[in-house]
Amino acid sequence: MEIILASLLPALLLLLYIWWRDPQKEPASWLLRGVLLGVLICLPVILVESAASSMLATLGLGSDTLFGTTLEAFFVAAVPEESFKLLALWLLLRRNPHFDEHYDGIMYAVCVGLGFAAVENLMYVFANIEGWQSVALSRALLAVPGHYAFAVLMGYYYSVHHFVYHTPQAAVLTLLMPVLAHGVYDALALSGKVDAVVGGLCFLVLIYFCVKMQKFAYGKVLALLQRDEQARMEV
Repeated sequence: MEIILASLLPALLLLLYIWWRDPQKEPASWLLRGVLLGVLICLPVILVESAASSMLATLGLGSDTLFGTTLEAFFVAAVPEESFKLLALWLLLRRNPHFDEHYDGIMYAVCVGLGFAAVENLMYVFANIEGWQSVALSRALLAVPGHYAFAVLMGYYYSVHHFVYHTPQAAVLTLLMPVLAHGVYDALALSGKVDAVVGGLCFLVLIYFCVKMQKFAYGKVLALLQRDEQARMEV
């Protein structure tokens, strides 16, 4: 029981935080749909990632070089995961009558992202059952907040495209920004496969990157909250 709690609690706490920041609460049923969609995309993501990993191995682009780990980070992890998250978010919001404020994009994107992150966390922790405490702690501090930040970026640009700039460039940013953030995160995290010294240096860079990414995500949260507050004042 404590293993499951340790795996799910980080995602739950971040979800509660982003819900608490919402001045106009969304219906619980729609938030739950978002979480469930995040859970449901795990299976197709695993299948696509497995195929992408096999393809890289066939091409001789394994994870024994920095180039190989970078390709793995982007094309085995970041692109499939963020693409399916965006698909889930689109399915959730295309006919959602409650998607009527800028902040809603972040709220629903975080539901999808943390639904996915919770299942992924469970899988990693149970796959390392002998040392699950250290795995759960490291992922609670880095991986789950990472998925939260990727979701904030996706939700921010989704709302910007929907409410502000109906342009192809804005639409591209909805996927491009979380993919870039996710890819850089994973590339730094996977560098330890190549060399211990390089991995140690990249881990320090990863910590710095995570701090800056969380600050950037926080700025996006505040930006949409301010947009909504200004819109309410103008009514």
